[in-house]
Amino acid sequence: TRSLTTSPPSLDLHVLVSTHSGARHAAAFRERVLSPLLSLAGLSTPAHYTVHTTSSPRSISELTRTVFRPAAHAGRAQLIALLSGDGGVVDVLNALHFPSADADADTATAADQDAQAPGFKRPAIALLPLGTGNALANSLGIAAADATFGLSALARGAPRALPAFAARFSAGARMLVDEGRATEELPLRLPPPAPAAADADGKAEAARRHPALLGAVVASWALHAALVADSDSAEYRARFGPERFQVAARELLFPEGGGGAPHEFRGRVADRQERREEWADVPGTAHAYVLLTLVSHLERGFCVSPSSAPFAPRPHLVHLPPLSGGGADVMRVMGLAYQGGKHVGEEQVQYEEVDGMRITFEESEERWRRVCVDGKIVVVEEGGWVEVRMWEGREDG
Repeated sequence: TRSLTTSPPSLDLHVLVSTHSGARHAAAFRERVLSPLLSLAGLSTPAHYTVHTTSSPRSISELTRTVFRPAAHAGRAQLIALLSGDGGVVDVLNALHFPSADADADTATAADQDAQAPGFKRPAIALLPLGTGNALANSLGIAAADATFGLSALARGAPRALPAFAARFSAGARMLVDEGRATEELPLRLPPPAPAAADADGKAEAARRHPALLGAVVASWALHAALVADSDSAEYRARFGPERFQVAARELLFPEGGGGAPHEFRGRVADRQERREEWADVPGTAHAYVLLTLVSHLERGFCVSPSSAPFAPRPHLVHLPPLSGGGADVMRVMGLAYQGGKHVGEEQVQYEEVDGMRITFEESEERWRRVCVDGKIVVVEEGGWVEVRMWEGREDG
């Protein structure tokens, strides 16, 4: 295990402060806790490390493309102390391996090949969890291990490869930004997973490139995606903090002041497992909760997938159909996740290890076609789809 005090001089140490993550405590934490700790270790800025502070939601992606990625190409060892939530990790992950979505296919392919070259050295990330849910930190033991907010891992930890998935979308998918008031293109364009079949026009599907995101935590639709999207505002973060997800969930499950029934999300959900080559449909076309996850906890105490081990290479699917008892019944079942993941033992819950998930949407209203990928919200066009598969570090993974 390598500590900060014994790291080689060639290590590029970066402190990346995500100013708007969670309750916006990252800047104060850096000033009052992290900087004094680094000073005690004989490290000062700018002599021994560089501080980067975000100024917009795109800051981490832009910094990765302009600083971390070129250094990785040059084979330099990098350690990033990331004061952020899960969103900061997914921003680095996406920008590190691929150029922006507006790059042409040849450029994107060359970039991916660079990322697989022997000289490409991926940076190590020491996550200091200052987001809202902090799913990665809570699931990997960073947050609960010793109450140091990840500082012990920064000082004494050893890097491990983080499993990731690729979520590919139909052509009209757009990412919601500015608290849902605007949209922009997704950061990646990926071909479908190999092998690809020819489409109805005879064109090779492999020639197409789909809007995509890489993720390391969760891909979801229905209740989970809706509550993440609805609670993603400065007002919710300031008023409710970590409770904002539960507040949004109650509003969705008990609409119209509690007098209405929760929405039944319409679409076709299918999963894929290693032992079979074809997709298998999840029964029914109405859904309440659809979630694919690589982690055990979405927030402290909320164990959504008790069988998910840290750094496990395959995700689990959690599915719940609409229940006869309405919002109260859904809340009761999913509330069992706060009791060590007991919800997965309920008869109505489908819970299994899978290789992937595919959703085809049958909703006319846009708000019911929102997908969550590690906190990023993607809205899919009417009749569109999303397919999530484990990513092997290749374009066709």
